Amino acid sequence: MSKAILAFLLATGFSTVGMAAEFKGYIIDQKCSANPAMRGDVACATKCLKAGSPAVLLTEEGKIYKIDNQAKVIPLAGKQVTITGAVTGDTIKLTNVEE
Repeated sequence: MSKAILAFLLATGFSTVGMAAEFKGYIIDQKCSANPAMRGDVACATKCLKAGSPAVLLTEEGKIYKIDNQAKVIPLAGKQVTITGAVTGDTIKLTNVEE
C-alpha cells in the first residue's frame, strides 16, 4: 500500500512542474494584456514596461503567461516572439527567447 501512495505523490508532484515547451505570442505589459488589440503595439508596451508593469506573454489564443526572467524579454516589448521554457502554474521559466 505504501508503494501506491508514494507513486501517487510522485505523479502529483511531477504534474505541477511543466516540461520545456515552446510558446508563441507577443511580449506586452501585464496592465494592457487583457486587451488583445495591444498585440504588436511596441510603443505602448515599451512605455508601460518602463513605468513598472511586468512583461507577460500574450498568445494568439488570448492566454497570458507571466515570465520569470524579465530582463531577457523587456527589449522585445510589443514584438512577436517564441519562448522556450517550462510552465509552472501560469509562469514560464524562460530558457530561450527568439523573435
